[in-house]
Amino acid sequence: MPEPLFSLEELQAAAAFVHDRMPPTPQYAWPLLGEEVGAKVWVKHENHTPTGAFKVRGAHTFIDWLKRTQPDCPGIVTATRGNHGQGQALAARAAGMVAKVYVPEGNSVEKNAAMRAFGAELIVHGADFDTAREKAHRVAEAEGLVFVPPYHKELVRGVATYALELLTAAPELDTIYVPIGCGSGICGTIAARDALGLATKVVGVVSENADCILRSMAANDLVETDTAHTFADGIATRVPMPEAFEVYSAGAERIIAVSDAEIAEAMRLLFRTTHNVAEGAGAAALAALVAERQMMAGKQVGVILTGGNIDAPWFEQVLSGGVPSL
Repeated sequence: MPEPLFSLEELQAAAAFVHDRMPPTPQYAWPLLGEEVGAKVWVKHENHTPTGAFKVRGAHTFIDWLKRTQPDCPGIVTATRGNHGQGQALAARAAGMVAKVYVPEGNSVEKNAAMRAFGAELIVHGADFDTAREKAHRVAEAEGLVFVPPYHKELVRGVATYALELLTAAPELDTIYVPIGCGSGICGTIAARDALGLATKVVGVVSENADCILRSMAANDLVETDTAHTFADGIATRVPMPEAFEVYSAGAERIIAVSDAEIAEAMRLLFRTTHNVAEGAGAAALAALVAERQMMAGKQVGVILTGGNIDAPWFEQVLSGGVPSL
């Protein structure tokens, strides 16, 4: 067995720190959703954080770690499709730091506006997230700022607090479905499960149009893809993170891929049965559960609604029965 990422005490300390800055998010077993799926479905509402997504948790713990280890650090540089950047901007600016955030061309208009509102200096660069990330790394080195990677142990420690909350409230869960972008969410969920000593299975979810992780699992090695064309921008990655791969390849039950059409249908299902807005990545977990509903029939299952930050025109298209295209 691999060494656990964190002790229970480390995660409880992270939760106390995060909860000083935001309340725990709710987890509800929505009965109408359960009737539709044929299982008792607990939704973890990370769309209810101060930035509308789970990433803010890890931003708080990362910036705190940075202040303690590099107290003279003037600021950070990072890359994002939106939710990571909002969290980093909020936490960095609260700590008196500069926050430069790189996004790819064609990024979400409303996420870009939110990042600027949280204090980010927003720079558009490159055709996709991974190209923007490479640029951000170079700028950090050139300007003496700290590059915030998409995966870092201190990010994961903060993100793991949502799974700690969920599994403390519902320790009887058979399976939790978690979308995977760069991996902090699924790794945090695995870490919380292991720290609590539970047998809950963790299933990772990717887009079939951005399936580098699924390919990497099949090859038992890191596999990059040339494109990541999905409207679920939070999981639109071409390059798997090695440190995250090490964790979920050992700790996840399986990884499955869902289509953009299945994600859009899950967004409609969530809105119809819970009246919550989910962005594409935020509905991916439910899309996977629906795809495996026969396997999960009669069980208690968790899905992570990782965020609700979708541009209004896209959500209007989804509610009208469509699938947004890039």
